[in-house]
Amino acid sequence: MKEKTDYPSILETNIFFMIIAFLLISIGAKAQKTNLHMGLLITEYLIIMLPTVTYLKLRGYTLKKTLKLNPINFKDIIVIILIIISSYPVAVFFNYIGFIFLHFFAEIKPSPIPIPATSIEFIISFLIIALTPGICEEIMFRGFILNAYKDFGKKKAIIYSAILFGIFHFNVQNLLGPIYLGIILGVIFLKTNSLYSSIIGHTANNTIALIIGYSFSNGVEEINVNVDQMNMLGAEELLISLIGLGIIALSFGFLSYKLIKLLNTGYEKDLVEINNFLPKEELIDKLYQRDNLNGYEILPIIVVVVIFILLNYLYFFL
Repeated sequence: MKEKTDYPSILETNIFFMIIAFLLISIGAKAQKTNLHMGLLITEYLIIMLPTVTYLKLRGYTLKKTLKLNPINFKDIIVIILIIISSYPVAVFFNYIGFIFLHFFAEIKPSPIPIPATSIEFIISFLIIALTPGICEEIMFRGFILNAYKDFGKKKAIIYSAILFGIFHFNVQNLLGPIYLGIILGVIFLKTNSLYSSIIGHTANNTIALIIGYSFSNGVEEINVNVDQMNMLGAEELLISLIGLGIIALSFGFLSYKLIKLLNTGYEKDLVEINNFLPKEELIDKLYQRDNLNGYEILPIIVVVVIFILLNYLYFFL
């Protein structure tokens, strides 16, 4: 039986995820529609972070231990930023696969996130669109959800939490990229045994997107033109561009793989602290004995997936 100061069960984690998802698509969506920047702050801090921290505290979990609020060194910070830079083209490639899929059934939509046009707007966007999600979403997805899923072993925990992270964006056009990013952030989180690592990684990823938009775009009009041009591409042109992006993604993916190996490994050290009398392999077998979700545990996820499909159908096809 897990200690109370360890992490929540899979069932309560999935129920919590479902509730936060409901709040996101109702209160959060309405707040963002009224005022995007203020709505994002409400969504991230009041709908995602505050309930997560409050729930863990009320259930008696130790935040430092559960969320892995462990320090990291300067070298790891630099390596994490380089990992995210090299992972960004791979995430773009996976999102492009989603674009191509949608291209044959519906029109691709421009991103609702505004592109900063001035340095002041860039700073505001960094604080609200890059840093804030980096903090709040990592607390929920890596600190809470990934830790809860560690009953399945670290590989499945990374993948499951990454899939939930992708679904949580509630946009099939922006699904595969966030799932890949979630996997990278999960690896970084477990490799360093620190939530600060994934916060830095998440913030760096969002900052790259802002810098690209700020540097190479003349505003919403140009973005809309690019989206319209993409909607007009034929199957052969899409395939050629996909192959080109795939080659780039493969190269950068290999680089990020090599960079990940440079991170200090805090995860195994954390395991040894639990029981230093067992060899690492036996300890992992002892800690991780589950294979799959049971019916009760998967039901909240099914509910969210159904809503995800319905909302995307309404957005792209009606």
